[in-house]
Amino acid sequence: MRNFQKEALILSVRNTGENNRIVSYLTKDEGILTSVLYGGPKSKLRSLVSPFNYGNLYLYNDEVKHSSKITDFDVKKYHLTFRESLFKTWAATLAVEVVISTKCAGSSEECFIMLNGFIDGLDLLDEEHGQSGLIRFLWRYIGLLGVQPDTSICQRCHKPFFSGTFGQNTLQYRTGGANYSHSENGFVCSDCYSSSFDNPEGLMFSELSSRSVVYLQATSVCEPSVSRNMKLSKEEIENLKGFVYSLIESSVGTKIKTLHSGIGIL
Repeated sequence: MRNFQKEALILSVRNTGENNRIVSYLTKDEGILTSVLYGGPKSKLRSLVSPFNYGNLYLYNDEVKHSSKITDFDVKKYHLTFRESLFKTWAATLAVEVVISTKCAGSSEECFIMLNGFIDGLDLLDEEHGQSGLIRFLWRYIGLLGVQPDTSICQRCHKPFFSGTFGQNTLQYRTGGANYSHSENGFVCSDCYSSSFDNPEGLMFSELSSRSVVYLQATSVCEPSVSRNMKLSKEEIENLKGFVYSLIESSVGTKIKTLHSGIGIL
């Protein structure tokens, strides 16, 4: 029997038995772990161990019974604005579901930093900027999964979409937008897009504005402040949300419950 202390982000809490709870939490070194929280509704510890709270978690592990019990939690971050915003709660829940479903994308340390950064940022932002933050988190997480489409070159002819320095890039997409090919998991230039319709069977494209693709590229390769300071229209935000939602669900390989139950909120 041993006592442990871990920095942890609480991911989810579910009831077990009459008064106990199973707690899943994220750690930097070991990824997602679970422990039991004992105590009834009036327990102070029960109120502290809540989803999205972050701090030092104290554990009592029984190596013979292979069990782990939470004995205390020193909360460093509460994320209080989530209580006043359905969007923030659902956005954080979506991020947590993705992380749990993919088991931290095989990289617990990067996932720990990324998810904590997103939740901390979401706490500080208003809902409008929180939507952009969710897009950036999901796009980066798709990269962590190793399936992020390349926004810099055409998937077919490998012609670059960008020239010059990033701040002076010139997109070579067809007039009116950029085209993502779902079957190829990549963007195609205007010439390749036009030639696709010579053989249209099975075609499925998502069209984004050129500025939206620059936004994704900036999110991938630049300091976070670059994409945070880029301005997108409401229509571009909505299109990007639909795009990354579709892409993350395809990457996870299963239905993401939060996306479907949160329609109208997310």
